[in-house]
Amino acid sequence: MSFKVNGEVGACGGKLLKLSHHSNVVNNSMDVNVYLPQQYYKNSNDKPIPVIYFLSGLTCSPQNASEKAFWQLQADKYGFAVVYPDTSPRGDHIPDDPEKYWDFGVGAGFYVNSTQEPWKKHYQMYDYVHRELPAQLNEYFNKSGNAKVDFLENVSITGHSMGGFGALSGYLQNYGSKKYKSCSAFAPIVNPSKVPWGEKGFGNYLGNDKSAWAQYDPCELVKKIPNRGADRILIHQGSNDGFYKVQLKPENLVEASKGTSWEGKIDVHIVDGFDHSYYFISTFVPEHAAFHAKYLGLAQ
Repeated sequence: MSFKVNGEVGACGGKLLKLSHHSNVVNNSMDVNVYLPQQYYKNSNDKPIPVIYFLSGLTCSPQNASEKAFWQLQADKYGFAVVYPDTSPRGDHIPDDPEKYWDFGVGAGFYVNSTQEPWKKHYQMYDYVHRELPAQLNEYFNKSGNAKVDFLENVSITGHSMGGFGALSGYLQNYGSKKYKSCSAFAPIVNPSKVPWGEKGFGNYLGNDKSAWAQYDPCELVKKIPNRGADRILIHQGSNDGFYKVQLKPENLVEASKGTSWEGKIDVHIVDGFDHSYYFISTFVPEHAAFHAKYLGLAQ
């Protein structure tokens, strides 16, 4: 599958590629940014470079985290690539929130597969992020058959806000197949079935059947999917985040894990003075990078 290179930006020791491609899953062109670290250009005979997928939050595009989260320094330090998918399909023909609010529709795909009209033709973001995009990237970057970047197996996932939900949900749903080596999140929506953003998104994309919502809700998934024994989830949440108490509620995930094999293995750090912004994200990216690097075999 072919990608169009719309931009190539030198950053730190590597390059940020701004790409677009056609997605059969969402029936639309999609933008995605990929940061290739310095190791990609210097160590062609080493093991394939691992990948971290960063899922962005409401209203964001691939540009936001690429420019403001500062993953590049950490990618160069440890030797992983970073993939920044878009948050929804885009275009004048793509259905949007009829009331034009920012918390649903374009820029707010919620990383689920919609089952409802008029959304289901294009809003298949779960399959896009966890299935189609990794396969297409792997094919494009490893055309010779000698993989330099491992987009499929030695991969981890993280995200912010809506993207933090997407990371947690995707990690747990794919836990049995060991698709992702590790998962972390910044100010995630951990219990979308119980908060206004999630109720609106799930209600429109998935309909009124709450059992369909439970298939994506991390607080429900953690009760059903056994931990293999040593895996942990890392979460940071700012105490001054205006969405903390109403929309995010990370304590709900800790509470849901009690009595399960995940109890004591979900590390939620409430950090004083931080809000919901990229100032918060960029401050704790080094800690999350170190966390993932261990699971990806890049650090002790």
